[in-house]
Parts: sequence; C-alpha cells; structure tokens
Amino acid sequence: MGLGKNIQHLRKQKKITQEKLVEIMSVFRQTISRWEADEIVPELNKLVALSDVFSCKLDTLVKEDMIACDAIYSEITIKTVKAFRMARYLMVTRNPEDDVSVYMDNWAQRSGLLKIQPDAMRIGWDFPYVSSELQNRFGLRGYVAAYILPEGFETSCPGVEFANQEESDYAVITIYDPFAAAFERIPNAYKKIMEFLQANGFREKPKKDILSCFEHVYEKQGIPCMDVYIHVDSVSKTDSFTNFS
Repeated sequence: MGLGKNIQHLRKQKKITQEKLVEIMSVFRQTISRWEADEIVPELNKLVALSDVFSCKLDTLVKEDMIACDAIYSEITIKTVKAFRMARYLMVTRNPEDDVSVYMDNWAQRSGLLKIQPDAMRIGWDFPYVSSELQNRFGLRGYVAAYILPEGFETSCPGVEFANQEESDYAVITIYDPFAAAFERIPNAYKKIMEFLQANGFREKPKKDILSCFEHVYEKQGIPCMDVYIHVDSVSKTDSFTNFS
C-alpha cells in the first residue's frame, strides 16, 4: 500500500475533488496527480498539512494501509444518544468482560427484563480504577456491564446498581469482527475517534451522569460487531497526538 493510495482514498472519502485539494494545498493540479500515483512524495510540511485536512495522524497517513483498515471500521459519525436509565454491575477479575456480561445476562433473565424486551441493549466499559499492583501482580482488570432499561420498567430483583444517563452527543465507530484481533482492533477504534475529535485523552473528571465511553457488542448478518461510543465533551482537545506516539 503506497502513500499515494492513502491520499487518494482519504480525498475521496472526504468528498474532496483534486481541484479542491489543489486550492487547499496551494500546489499545481499535476502535483496532486503525481502524489496519488506515487511518482513523487510530498514534502514534510505538505504531509503535515494533508494530515490536518484529512483529520488523521501523520504516521497513519504515511505507514498504514487505510483501505484495508476501512474494511474493519465504519466511518465515524456523531450521534445524539437520548437519556436513559440503566442497571449496571462491576467486576474486577482476570476476564471481567465475559464474567460481568454473564452476570448481567442472568440478572436480565431473573428480573424479567428480557421477557418484556428481548432485544434490550447491553453495553459495557472499562473500569480504570484498578491499582497497578492488582493489575501487574494478579492480572486483574475491571469492567462494567449495563442493560439499558425500557421506560417504566421496575423490578425488585437485587444485585445491580441503577443509574441515569443524560442525553449526550457521542462520536461512534463500528468495528467489524472485533475479536479476531481484539487487542489491536478495539484500541485502534478508540484511537481513530480520538484523532477524529483531535483529542489525546479523557478529562481527569468525567461529567456527572454522562458516560465518557461505552461499547455495544451485537451480530449483524452473522458477523460480530462492536460499536464504540466516546462522549465528545469528555475528551481533552489538542492539536497534537502525544499520547499515541
């Protein structure tokens, strides 16, 4: 995969014509054509400008096969998630994602939630407050799983915490077959959204009653999919990407 193919791919993805890119980059038309044909390599200052135009990291533009990546990831969109009520539970184990998901599925059955709404949406997110000693010495990690509750749903079934989420705007990306290479594809999805938002990390204090991020796993046409949501106002905006270098 050449740099020129990446430039052409991103230009078309952003719906920018060669003529428009000529105007943006202040170069000749034949220069854009020669870049995309890999006949010449843009100068460093032009590469930096291109990464700004395409909202991507310079290393990504130069080194990665972006067409292959797009077969794994959807385009990033901004969605307004309406306010909802949830039932949630935290586990700190060696395999918390699976452990807490099984626990919440059992709770959803016992509480009658899945009888009322069989397609109730289960979401989850990392719990970042596990000490380094627990992580390094015992291999423990934390994860929260939650079911979004339909309006008016009430239950006396114990074992969960109920919480409310305010209406909020999220940047969302879909990962296709995320568990084929989970430790690569899932973190890279977060990285892509952060770059899209021009952010290099989450704020120290999350906003009250708003999840900074969460994930939703489901199947579509027999293919496992994961939607990653990042709250657009819960990240630290910057023009550099030092946390990703």
